[in-house]
Amino acid sequence: MSTTNGQWYPPEWPERIRLLSAGELTPVTPRRAATVLLLRDGPDGTDGQDTPQDAQDARNDRNARGGAGEHSPDGPDAPERLDTAPEPAAVPEGSETPPEGPRNTAGGADGLAVYMLRRRASMAFAGGAYAYPGGSVDPRDERMVTWAGPSRAQWARRLGLDPSEATQAQAIVCAAVRETFEEAGVLLAGPTPHTVVADTTGDDWEADRAALVARDLSFAEFLDRRGLVLRSDLLGCWARWITPEFEPRRYDTWFFVAALPRGQRTRNASTEADRTVWIRPGDAADGYDRGELLMMPPTIATLRQLAAHGAVADALAAAADRDLTPVLAQARVENGELVLSWPGHDEFTKHIPGATGGPSA
Repeated sequence: MSTTNGQWYPPEWPERIRLLSAGELTPVTPRRAATVLLLRDGPDGTDGQDTPQDAQDARNDRNARGGAGEHSPDGPDAPERLDTAPEPAAVPEGSETPPEGPRNTAGGADGLAVYMLRRRASMAFAGGAYAYPGGSVDPRDERMVTWAGPSRAQWARRLGLDPSEATQAQAIVCAAVRETFEEAGVLLAGPTPHTVVADTTGDDWEADRAALVARDLSFAEFLDRRGLVLRSDLLGCWARWITPEFEPRRYDTWFFVAALPRGQRTRNASTEADRTVWIRPGDAADGYDRGELLMMPPTIATLRQLAAHGAVADALAAAADRDLTPVLAQARVENGELVLSWPGHDEFTKHIPGATGGPSA
């Protein structure tokens, strides 16, 4: 577990790193996954959202009836801007309603806030750690859906995939939207290419959400049944992290940013989480630095990056130029100790004394 600040560090890692260094551990192929940093301007407001202060009480009033999908534990070359489509979260010409709904697009004293959930302490993986809604791609996410925004081929290039992997790119985007609905009750889709549903509460929505979680209903079937268009233009891709090679469950995870749609409300719809909060990225990072909030490297890294932006609109605009080179941890044996590092993120480097000798990884 964590020994410095709030970084999550499982006790079995040293031994697995030793095995990998000695060539006795074969890395498993990571599954593709997506997670979403849901944003709004200011942690406090009049829309009934959770705040860091009231989330614990508020969750007791919610009915978290559905289970979450399999979570990503971690969540290219110079990224290409999607110039032929609206920038993520831009209000398209002639919109019936503003799709993204930031509370204050000019920012303000409060700055932007991000929606986070805390994994239950009983979870076998990263119990007690704060994370974002997300999970692995469902093979059925490749099924055709009514689509708005950048083309699937454009998304493939943006995600660092081969242009021929347009269908796989759709699956990653669909997973991001689907998991956000499954775990937070927020849906980035609407009846037209320029609108977003204003309310996802009620028994009928909950029944569909539960069916998605149980995999009784595919996301394509859900959208088709309700006559909805997936709003890929409301997403911006922020980062890409790959689970270390010594982990038995690995994920290749894309981190997206999106604004909370106007009128929609977040709720803890995941049985894997025991708390949800809206919190400023800087405040969350401070809590991590004090050792009060437990997080994995991708989570705290994205929070520190978001803290540089004063408003949701700023963060969404910045997403178009983010470098999506995958971040993959490196492990080696050096001078009798294990060294674990994440390229480009020196703060996460770990030196673990007492390692037996062996070849460098």
